[in-house]
Amino acid sequence: MDGSPLTPARWPLIALLASLGLLGAAHAFETFGHLAPCDLCLDQRKIYWAIAWLSIAALVALRVAALSDRVARVAVLLIALAFAAEAALAAYHAGVEWKWWAGPSACTGGGVHHLTVADLKAFAAQTHVKLIRCDEAAWRLFGISMAGYNALLAAGLCILSLIASRLRPPSSLPLRGDRR
Repeated sequence: MDGSPLTPARWPLIALLASLGLLGAAHAFETFGHLAPCDLCLDQRKIYWAIAWLSIAALVALRVAALSDRVARVAVLLIALAFAAEAALAAYHAGVEWKWWAGPSACTGGGVHHLTVADLKAFAAQTHVKLIRCDEAAWRLFGISMAGYNALLAAGLCILSLIASRLRPPSSLPLRGDRR
């Protein structure tokens, strides 16, 4: 049996493990590195959770219902689409951090035009609350932020998902001399 994980039937498990691993890394940075996530970081986590659940659904459908190879390919294409959405959101977030474009006003400090004295007093009373800005990278390695690395990883996983959707399982490959 071929051990390649890049088959439609096997890829959902790899996607599930990758999603859970990246979620674990994000939570480790938050817990042990004391790096609180911004709104865009939390949105990126939601997509990874969606990929995890989509992968679980695909695994259950493939194992319990013994669905066809075509259904497996569709599931892997949906996973690829979700990884593409993750890559796009992470790239957008990295661009916000580099100030290439504006981010959401809720976490970049912009858009507060109707602030009242009561709002200021309420905010001052909550001095322990810190606004986590989406346009400031909390951590960088070699000049690339977590959002940048996330964009690269998600894009790579999207590409691998697309490759997996196109490959045939080893059992369906024609044998030598077989003229299917």
